[in-house]
Amino acid sequence: MHSLILCKMGIPLVDFSAYSLSKKDVPDEELQVLIKELKTAFMEVGFVYLKNTGITQEEVDNVMKISMEFFLQPDELKKPFRRTYFDKQPNHGWVPIEAERLNPQRPEDFKELFNVSSLHPDVKWPSAGALAGFQEIQTSYFNRCKDLSLRVLRLMALSLGIDPEVFLGAHRLIGTNGNSTTLRSLYYPPVSSEQMKANQLRCGEHADYGSITLLVQSPEGGLQVRDRSGKYVHVPTIPGAILVNIADLMQRWTSDQFVSTLHRVLLPPSGDFGTRQSVAFFVHPDDEALITCCDGSNKYPPITSYDHLMGRFQQSFSNIPEYTN
Repeated sequence: MHSLILCKMGIPLVDFSAYSLSKKDVPDEELQVLIKELKTAFMEVGFVYLKNTGITQEEVDNVMKISMEFFLQPDELKKPFRRTYFDKQPNHGWVPIEAERLNPQRPEDFKELFNVSSLHPDVKWPSAGALAGFQEIQTSYFNRCKDLSLRVLRLMALSLGIDPEVFLGAHRLIGTNGNSTTLRSLYYPPVSSEQMKANQLRCGEHADYGSITLLVQSPEGGLQVRDRSGKYVHVPTIPGAILVNIADLMQRWTSDQFVSTLHRVLLPPSGDFGTRQSVAFFVHPDDEALITCCDGSNKYPPITSYDHLMGRFQQSFSNIPEYTN
């Protein structure tokens, strides 16, 4: 499987077992192998599959199942959790179908989602009926992804020969109102040609905004990544593996050493009325973290994580009345 993925996809599959969430002490020689593999993947492709991370398939299945319970409710029951209703965390909550546009040149994305951006005790969670475990499951998965992300960030820093605290110290507030890292559960409902707009996709072409992204997806397919030649290639689900990619702010932070890559989610083939699910963990530096080129160059001017993110939100939610009032 390993050589097939490398040949057809160009996305490496890396065994992360030496530094999985269950490990405390890692022999230096094993760590060096991981550091080299991640550096190559992030410099040449921008994406990597990680297997044996310590996050189990059961954990993935649980967060997808409880998310689907939420999405299948009538919209009236979801409205109290709208993204625009959380003052202290502007990205937390439910976003309905066609309320976000990741490619401004296309119609709105045909997807709905629920963002978990704050674990503050005052945040209101869905809890009725089958959703009684929603907060616990989402919070647990958020924290597992946080722990894995910090391990990946540490190896990324070491691969560039910089102090890991350069990256880790800028991500200390994940899960609080001082950091915009987001666990996003996505649901792509069935589609028919009659209801779709010209050039509409389930998710338009885009690059992610922050540091790195961790993604798991259902096996139905649809995700494509643009390779270095400019061609979009399909990205399958590998059972037990997590797809990790570089986001725009990290590319800026590393003076383009790590590459942020465009990707999209296509509509299903004509006559296919299947659904699709994914869960993404979008890692961002703390809101007030000032991001400067870590190699000491002036390739990009300094910018705070929050200003960078708000600029991107302005693009993705612009021209959608509810989000511009």
